[in-house]
Amino acid sequence: MTVSRPERRYVISFGCPDRTGIVATIAGFLAELGGWIVEASYHTDPDTNWFFTRQEVRADSLSLTVEELRERFAPVAAELGERTEWRISDTGQRQRVVILVSKAAHCLYDLLGRVAAGELDVDVKAVIGNHDALASVTTAHGIPFHHVRFPKAGTDEVARLAAFDEIKGIVDSHDPDAVVLARFMQVLPVELCAAWAGRAINIHHSFLPSFVGARPYHQAHTRGVKLVGATCHYVTAELDAGPIIEQDVIRVDHTDSIDDMVRKGRDIEKVVLARGLRSHLEDRVLMHGNRTVVF
Repeated sequence: MTVSRPERRYVISFGCPDRTGIVATIAGFLAELGGWIVEASYHTDPDTNWFFTRQEVRADSLSLTVEELRERFAPVAAELGERTEWRISDTGQRQRVVILVSKAAHCLYDLLGRVAAGELDVDVKAVIGNHDALASVTTAHGIPFHHVRFPKAGTDEVARLAAFDEIKGIVDSHDPDAVVLARFMQVLPVELCAAWAGRAINIHHSFLPSFVGARPYHQAHTRGVKLVGATCHYVTAELDAGPIIEQDVIRVDHTDSIDDMVRKGRDIEKVVLARGLRSHLEDRVLMHGNRTVVF
């Protein structure tokens, strides 16, 4: 199947302390260059007085490369404030992704299926697993699989950190735009959380923190919960508490068995992870502290 690629655009993501004239300044800058704005979103957070915007400009309306546009925009951003946070990306540059997995297959199958169908236009450079259970599905898609062995939990901290060093070496060799923890059942060390800040994306079910530890679906079934959900978020040193990118829920009721709840939970995890990853790769997620604006 041949999938046509969308019109090439430059995406400007921008945040700074709010004040009058920000929109006019950015619009004026682009107008002087002949930039054709095809999408623009704005938001001001009243709690922090922080202004956010995301703008898409047709690349063919500018006689500049993305590097030249960044160079020209830098003094404009500086003029708008010392604490300005901004980036400019080029949708014509295919983004790179590395996926980390354990044994659960549903999120990996879903992501690779979307890539194969052209729905998710990314270059999956590698899949890394602390088990080799998902090697065959990965290589069937023509993607390298790396098995990195981990010691049994709590038995050898030196070996555990060495395994993470090996993973870091593989990941960093690809300089990915996103590191996706697709039900990767290992807690990233603080150093990796810092190294991959704003790029490492995780998915977990909605039962945290109510039902912690083993067999959360069994605990939830016993309590008679009526919703199963999932949260996609950036990875931080505080476990499962990073800035949230995407969330959703699916209903369950008294007729659902534990297996039904697990199946529904996996369904919602797949959808939420795919949505969150897409938002990240399209530069639709603007972070400020531990909160996000998703345009």
